[in-house]
Amino acid sequence: MLAQQILLTVVGLSAGVAAAGGLFSFIIGLGVISDFADRTHTGQYVLLYENAVALGGILGNIFFIYRISIPGGAWLAAAFGLFGGIFVGCWAMALAEVLNLFPIFIRRAKLVRCTQYIIIGIAVGKTLGSLLFFYNRW
Repeated sequence: MLAQQILLTVVGLSAGVAAAGGLFSFIIGLGVISDFADRTHTGQYVLLYENAVALGGILGNIFFIYRISIPGGAWLAAAFGLFGGIFVGCWAMALAEVLNLFPIFIRRAKLVRCTQYIIIGIAVGKTLGSLLFFYNRW
């Protein structure tokens, strides 16, 4: 029984490390972190930013799995939601940029004049959807 538990622990940890490593490699490969550093003119801290993203993922998993409550209540949750939403939005835009999603869509749909309104509409829709989702959870 003990050998089975040890084997399951090793397999579970190995799978978790591989999945997390793949996700963080994907985030870094998309250039989200380096793009943030470039836009804020803090390129010398790229390794610190990458470590912070990895540490955030690790701590988020630990808090979720062990159900650790964080003091701060709704204010901290709102700040986390805001910054998390900004990060995920930038991640989605970086993926779309890599795939050249918007230029191809605009060319195929023959949209020339209202491109900025479409992008603003996507951002507003994502924001409203997130607000409704989290409002209904509380």
